Amino acid sequence: MAITTMNKGVMTLNKKWLLSLLFVAFVSLLAACGNDEGASDDKENEKEKEEKTEQAESGEQPEAPEPDLEGVPEVVASVNGTEIKKEEFEMTYKGQFQQAAMQSQMTGQELDQDQLKKQVAESLVGQELLMQEANNREFSASEKEVNQTLEELAKQQQVGSADEFLAALEEQGMSEKEVRSQIQTQVKIDKLIAEEAGDVKPSEEEVKEAYDKMKEQQESMDTEQEVPSFEEAKPTIEQQLTRQKEGQATQKLVDKLREEAEVTVNL
Repeated sequence: MAITTMNKGVMTLNKKWLLSLLFVAFVSLLAACGNDEGASDDKENEKEKEEKTEQAESGEQPEAPEPDLEGVPEVVASVNGTEIKKEEFEMTYKGQFQQAAMQSQMTGQELDQDQLKKQVAESLVGQELLMQEANNREFSASEKEVNQTLEELAKQQQVGSADEFLAALEEQGMSEKEVRSQIQTQVKIDKLIAEEAGDVKPSEEEVKEAYDKMKEQQESMDTEQEVPSFEEAKPTIEQQLTRQKEGQATQKLVDKLREEAEVTVNL
């Protein structure tokens, strides 16, 4: 599962940033499983988005909203007796809110914070279920695997080496032990998802079908943007299809684990 970034400014990160970073990886993976389901509506959505963008450009930009965290309980959720605390939820919500708010300004659609809170809470529950299942199946994370992930994170954050990345986080109050512990958990979850998903490499036929659909949609949008050739687009499409399959397997596992778990959400 590719680890995605939420903030390019590593020196401004708070103590719990890494957990949020890994959470974004989890959320983006789950989101990928729904991309193909909404493909038929892409043309209509693009048209609607263009219209709202034009409206926003012709008038005043809507004022950026602020995260509403009033009334968040001290324990947001409980998963098989493990509590998801207010601090963890608020940190994660603020990161997701920033992305949602930017998208809201671009499209002109009002951000529904109540819905976003529920989505974040559910995603945290799903992440906790996966953590517990990875431990139950006794997956392990070697020092080599943790170091490799650290190098990837350092590269993504443009801070040079893994040592520099750890030093930057330590300045924010997060010890190397905490960082390695969280990365170990993520590596275990990656292995769990890989086991559940099985062979997710898309076939040549699947890639070609996705390319033809993308080409048709782009041509119908009547833009001057040149459609890339199949060979140029192939690596990106393969990655997207792989993430979709991983996301579908992850969501299926989370749903199954939740049915069998004792889960309480207090939002």
